[in-house]
Amino acid sequence: MKQKIAIIGLGYVGLPLARLFATKYQVIGFDIDQQRVDALKSGVDHTFEVENEVLKEVLVNDFQSKDRGLFCSSNVEDLTDCNFYIITVPTPVDKNNRPDLRPLKDASTTVGQLLKKGDIVIYESTVYPGVTEEECVPVLETESGLTFNIDFFAGYSPERINPGDRERTVENIVKVTSGSTPEIGKIVDDLYQSVIIAGTHLAPTIKVAEASKVIENAQRDINIAFVNELAKIFSLMDINTQDVLKAAGTKWNFLPFKPGLVGGHCIGVDPFYLAQKAQEIGYYSELILAARRLNDSMGSFIASRVVKLMIKKGIQMKGAELLMLGITFKENCPDIRNTKVVDVIRSLEDYDIKVTVYDPWANPKEVMQEYGVTCYSEVGEGHKYDAIILGVAHNQFIILDYNKLKAEISLLFDVKGVLKNADYTL
Repeated sequence: MKQKIAIIGLGYVGLPLARLFATKYQVIGFDIDQQRVDALKSGVDHTFEVENEVLKEVLVNDFQSKDRGLFCSSNVEDLTDCNFYIITVPTPVDKNNRPDLRPLKDASTTVGQLLKKGDIVIYESTVYPGVTEEECVPVLETESGLTFNIDFFAGYSPERINPGDRERTVENIVKVTSGSTPEIGKIVDDLYQSVIIAGTHLAPTIKVAEASKVIENAQRDINIAFVNELAKIFSLMDINTQDVLKAAGTKWNFLPFKPGLVGGHCIGVDPFYLAQKAQEIGYYSELILAARRLNDSMGSFIASRVVKLMIKKGIQMKGAELLMLGITFKENCPDIRNTKVVDVIRSLEDYDIKVTVYDPWANPKEVMQEYGVTCYSEVGEGHKYDAIILGVAHNQFIILDYNKLKAEISLLFDVKGVLKNADYTL
């Protein structure tokens, strides 16, 4: 049977995957955002996850004479001939940090209306164990009128995209795979193995694959929470945390985690999925939620630390001007989802400090729409600031001439620990 793959969701996860599969298969990339689809059709990826020239190499207008390539569409009818449906939509949390499965269920509704006998639906979105078979499959059955594991099948292969990483791209990261039956697991594994250079790992069940993904980020969240707590303790003792970590790092089995802001769509969100599921089955997660609370408190901690240091330097607080460098959730990446830099900004504004945000990677319209914050793509020449915070380690910030930006009495605070001339490092 000829394989034709539908990728549902063309964001940070879906587009790189669609591009990769399109090198060997016919791929329909589907997204409900018409502007996004139009940009991709013209060969432009505003997330910068796929280089424009690389994207153009796989784009096609139709498959009449092509046995491979990527066709982008917002028209559901274009998906009718596909036999593999891979869902890569976001899985956020609501304002109370509870899992929001609506995007996943909406995508399942769309796919369910298209399902035919023999089709396979693969989920890549991060979820807690059981979501695929207990939440998504019933939607597929209801919409299609077909029977699971008789008429259609499911798989789960968690995404491991690292936004902004030009070395660990999707084909260079080992892919965990799974299927709703052993036979389907093998088919799903073979599909990914055909394009993933780093290889695959076939998990015995879908739930195992789901669990493997959600603990990846929970583990990292907990380790970062530990060093964040160290940073709080050492700040009270007037000890440089980076110096401590450098010294401790000389031991062969010391884990090299650094303190900082933990945002983004993975580490700052995924642990809540596991904690929520644990609570549903009668277990209250202490360590995971404690780590989340500690990491979420770092924005206000950094702001208060900056304010205390400014006061020590004799800087007048009311009306002080501060330059925040960076608002994306990580360096050299335009992704602003769940950025914790905003927490620092909000806390600083409580002290009547005027904050100017500069980020050459972020889209100013998206920042204003999402957070109500004005973001500039360039630093105004000739303006001097009472304080500067390096919040995101973009390459552009490493080479800045900070002397041109600092007032006569000023503070340079380095959240990321990358500047040699910073007055203070987290």
